[in-house]
Amino acid sequence: MVGEGAAERGTRTLRAEGALKAVASVPDRGGRLRRVLEQALVFGGAAFAAVYTPGEDRELLCLAESVGVPRTLYGVRDSYPADGGSPVADAHRAGTAVWLGPAEFAGSAESRHVPSSGFSLAALPVPGNGGCLLALTECPGGFDPEDRACLRLVAEAVVGPAPPVAAESRQLRPDAFSLAMDTGRVEVGDDILRLFALAPGDFDGRVETLLGLTVPEDLPSLMSVVEAGHMTIGDRELEFRVLRPTGPPKWLRLRGRLLPGGDGRPARLVGTVADASTLRPDVTDVARVQRLAAALATAGTVRDVSQAVVAALRRPLRADRIALAELENDRLVVTVLDPPEPESWPELWRLEWRTEWPDAPVRAMPTLASALREGRARIWPAGTALEPALADVGPGGLAVLPLPAAGRTAGVCLIGWDSPHDFGPDERALLTASAGLAGQALMRAHAFDAEHELVGMLQRQLLPRRLPELPGAVAVARYLPSTAGLELGGDWYDVIPLPDHHVALVIGDVQGHSAGAATLMGQMRTALRAYAVEGHPPDVVVSRANRLLTDMGTDLFATCAYVDLDMEEGSAWCVRAGHLPPVLRHPDGTTEIAEAEGGPPLGVVAQADFPMSPLRLRPGTLIALTTDGLVESADADIDEGMDRFAHALSVSDPAHLGLLADALLGNAPRSDDVALLLVRYDGMETLPRRETWTVWRLPEAVRHARRFTGRTLRSWGVPAADIDAVLLVVSELVTNALVHTDGAVRLDLVLVGGRLRVAVADASPRTPVKPTSIGWEATGGRGILLVEAVSETWGTLPVSGGKQVWSEIALGR
Repeated sequence: MVGEGAAERGTRTLRAEGALKAVASVPDRGGRLRRVLEQALVFGGAAFAAVYTPGEDRELLCLAESVGVPRTLYGVRDSYPADGGSPVADAHRAGTAVWLGPAEFAGSAESRHVPSSGFSLAALPVPGNGGCLLALTECPGGFDPEDRACLRLVAEAVVGPAPPVAAESRQLRPDAFSLAMDTGRVEVGDDILRLFALAPGDFDGRVETLLGLTVPEDLPSLMSVVEAGHMTIGDRELEFRVLRPTGPPKWLRLRGRLLPGGDGRPARLVGTVADASTLRPDVTDVARVQRLAAALATAGTVRDVSQAVVAALRRPLRADRIALAELENDRLVVTVLDPPEPESWPELWRLEWRTEWPDAPVRAMPTLASALREGRARIWPAGTALEPALADVGPGGLAVLPLPAAGRTAGVCLIGWDSPHDFGPDERALLTASAGLAGQALMRAHAFDAEHELVGMLQRQLLPRRLPELPGAVAVARYLPSTAGLELGGDWYDVIPLPDHHVALVIGDVQGHSAGAATLMGQMRTALRAYAVEGHPPDVVVSRANRLLTDMGTDLFATCAYVDLDMEEGSAWCVRAGHLPPVLRHPDGTTEIAEAEGGPPLGVVAQADFPMSPLRLRPGTLIALTTDGLVESADADIDEGMDRFAHALSVSDPAHLGLLADALLGNAPRSDDVALLLVRYDGMETLPRRETWTVWRLPEAVRHARRFTGRTLRSWGVPAADIDAVLLVVSELVTNALVHTDGAVRLDLVLVGGRLRVAVADASPRTPVKPTSIGWEATGGRGILLVEAVSETWGTLPVSGGKQVWSEIALGR
């Protein structure tokens, strides 16, 4: 392989001469300069090449043509002062070539315009017309001697572009157009009108008419061409789709050049439009590289980058399979396979499948490992002896593209053909340019994925790890972080079990996306839970959270919806603080957006009212609470979103809440965080039996409490063997409340199934303390120990104005 590579380098100059002669023999129809420059990409090792010519005043060297990756990636400008210190100006004045390696270029004044380092630059004077050829590469070694010889040939073959002819002084060709940039009036040839399915008499001369006939998804790229502020000097081209009366849209190709205005003439965009399906498939088109660069600029994740590369390469190259993988240590973690079916790929890859994506070791493919170490594209034609793991990827030809980024290999792209494939120089140029773009994008996306996963992990830590099991109801929740950025969101949800088979359903959203919003979200969730557990009614809980947020002095506010659900009665009270109302799906499939009166968001008005609205529930009713990220988007207001949300609930199956929640989030716009809480109220199978006794502070208060308890338990049919244990617990808890507290004391008995709950509430917040040791001579302190010995479990919880000490006893043990 080494000898073959050396022989290729030895003949490259001869092949470059032949290619340039072939270009020169073709009649010049305005594209010769671009085709000459493309040879710098094919033979000169350049990733970008451009020609600069002196302006009318000879004070500026202006960009006349460029090919390769977008010039903005290298900080290349439209013009350079002729007497400045740029390499272009130096080569122009001295008439000699300027070669700058990565170290020399990093130390030059021009390097401040380049967003990253590692570039090599060449500036060569163009004989005869005083212009200059500029070429850049990302190869670690810069331009080798063979590259320099080929670049000199390209510079000698460059012919200065003819001065532009005013549109008014020439007759338009049938496939040409001329657009005035100030008025939007456009002259078009008959062939263009035919492609747009317009009769000459039906066209009003407005560019908006033509844009209105294109596919909406292609308008942004078209607008970047027809808006003067987005154009630079030099040829531009792109492909777009135009709607037809019948059949699928037609692909058209636009080639254009911006002509500067002056002397009372407006700037004009002139060019041609042709049917892209009838053109020769030219894989070195600047438009293809620019389209890939545009797609990678908006690709946020590793998978997005991989899909953009596959979409840009497979059709132009007519490849049968493409794989793109990240390189992690000595393993290839494949992010995209096209086609995705496992049987389309080698057996080794299928054996190494451990997750939904294959994870293949590089050491099992030594040829691939060698290509990755060299860091340059390798191509093997049909019949080359390769290990099966690679040969089966491309029996008719295989291309391996290491993806360079920041001085290392970020990944690799494998392209395979089943039929014998002839690799031309055009394909090599496209592969080289695509590999550099994909490598940089892959590194950015990997960092984005890692940081986004960290953000998501921090967000999840602030939300409930799991939802409690509810008697008579099922609850599921989902949180979906935004993909629009890496900041923490402020959406939250909570399900809070309360005494007497009540449960509080909470959902909220803190303003903004930042660490401050996430911190405030955690504080508000904790505050609402604390106020709810204390036993306050819903309006008091939300009102206290509002005062707490107001007293914090933060600039942020929060919205919240709070629903107190009574599992026994099938009723609920809803309080809204600037948040979306609940959506109810009734058992018959009808939906209802609850008419719950709302108050202002939390943290806006200190003394605000938060009215309670009743909700009546039947068994099988579904309560849905969500944040605005699910129902609001840039193209639809929140009312339309709520209607769609209610309709989606009406046609859904509430039997499987997890699947339903996933389906509702499937179409979320992801421009904002989304929290979703679904609760299906089924009703309690066995309703508890309750009795309450107010304990008066009388000398025989404990005896009265025991007598009330015994009479109640006998009426409930509790076995006599269990009543004695219950009476012991009642005696100790009531005695402690009367002796150690002041104020009212209340005794509650609740029987559910085979478990009895005894609860004594008093006005003291002090929790009873279990003694660590009691001597034989002690006369007290054994009450809590007796309660603990008799009870299945016991504890205390705060209630409004005091506490409740409770004990649960399993009957019939």
